[in-house]
Amino acid sequence: MTMKEMLKLKNIQIVSACKDWEDSIHVAVQPLVDDGSVTSAYIDGIIANAHEFGPYFVLTPDLALLHARPEQGVIHQQLAVTVVREGVVFKEGNAPVRVLVTLAAQNPNDHIDVMRILATMFACEANITSIAQAQTTQEIYDLFISASA
Repeated sequence: MTMKEMLKLKNIQIVSACKDWEDSIHVAVQPLVDDGSVTSAYIDGIIANAHEFGPYFVLTPDLALLHARPEQGVIHQQLAVTVVREGVVFKEGNAPVRVLVTLAAQNPNDHIDVMRILATMFACEANITSIAQAQTTQEIYDLFISASA
């Protein structure tokens, strides 16, 4: 699947703050619940996995790739992007994360192309900063689409 197929503008949001890391997962995954890509069980799955394994989804300072197993509630493959202006601390003593990318994958193989794009995009810290500082959801969408071109 291409980035244009995986990311819809309506699934990008900018929020000022979240109560805590669990609330940030609810906020970040909700667009995918609303559009029917995942069930609300997917939110519970990510939170339960984090309690069991720690914040495995924090990839670099300022970036988390939220995901759970396909059987934990994925209906359709899709991405969502949430920027939390104040940042979210997922583990005491760690830096806050401002960019939350939610990945809903139906199986281990179909999202490989999108993961390649994300890996290339996020290998450059300036791209993460650009997303975190974007003023509009359209600007964030354009950054993701241009990275996949």
